[in-house]
Amino acid sequence: MAVMDIRQLEYFLAIVDHGGFNRAATALYVSQPALSQAVQALERDLGGSLFHRIGRRAVLTEAGTALIEPARAAVRGLENARSCVAAVHELRTGRLDIAAMPSQAVEPLTTMVRAFSGPYPGVSVSVRAAFTSRDVVDMVRTGAAELGLLATSGPLPDKEVVSHAAGEQRFVLVTPPDGPFPAGRSIGCEELAGQRLIVGQRGTGMRAYVDGLRERGIDITVAAETEHRVAILPLVLAGVGLAVVTESWRTMAERAGALVVDIEPKTTLRIALVSRRTGLSPAARAFVTCALEAVGD
Repeated sequence: MAVMDIRQLEYFLAIVDHGGFNRAATALYVSQPALSQAVQALERDLGGSLFHRIGRRAVLTEAGTALIEPARAAVRGLENARSCVAAVHELRTGRLDIAAMPSQAVEPLTTMVRAFSGPYPGVSVSVRAAFTSRDVVDMVRTGAAELGLLATSGPLPDKEVVSHAAGEQRFVLVTPPDGPFPAGRSIGCEELAGQRLIVGQRGTGMRAYVDGLRERGIDITVAAETEHRVAILPLVLAGVGLAVVTESWRTMAERAGALVVDIEPKTTLRIALVSRRTGLSPAARAFVTCALEAVGD
């Protein structure tokens, strides 16, 4: 229904509620001729008279009586729609979709969501899985998600999306508590020679790191390859192999009883929060601000 149609219904209901054209015009702060013209236009649209004009009185016709209930429903519906839109723009309610790679969904996403949810508890954050940085960019570019969180060893993407630097994460080695390396010291990457590793699929930073070691001649055996990042820690603790992951996993791994060892030389991934170039919702803009403040960038 057009905006003018709704206004005509509001005028019609004002006449009903105030008992006539004069009182309705006063209540609406419009002239009586303007009110009469709006009602006449509504009657033309509906194909019938809504009021019997008897002197200065306006008596509902049968058609007018039948219109009251649907008119109130239409006006209430518009008011509800306005309230819902206002609530979203004021960040009292709503939903924000974020695409995130698995490791970054552990951290820094947890810190980011906590920083956002404090001031905006009514906005629901929906995290969608993306396994590679390319996946994240594509989901943001196509609108499947409004924001994305990714990690890359190369330059941050800047052609299809806007990138906001969100820190770095170094690679670490996760081993069983009785693994081959002692706690309390870092290891050189050459010491991984002869070890069995659990790796992610191609296109991920952790897989690129392991492939880079093999290209340098460090003899590594891939014990298992998994797209399910949640399977890595159980596989390590079960003794299947070791895993090179980002340090976002450190706290979780140590709480589960695994040993986390730094690898030298230090190698890092760059983390970015990415967004569409235009048309961000109020929730997305607020999230970017809160998130970058929380991670210190």
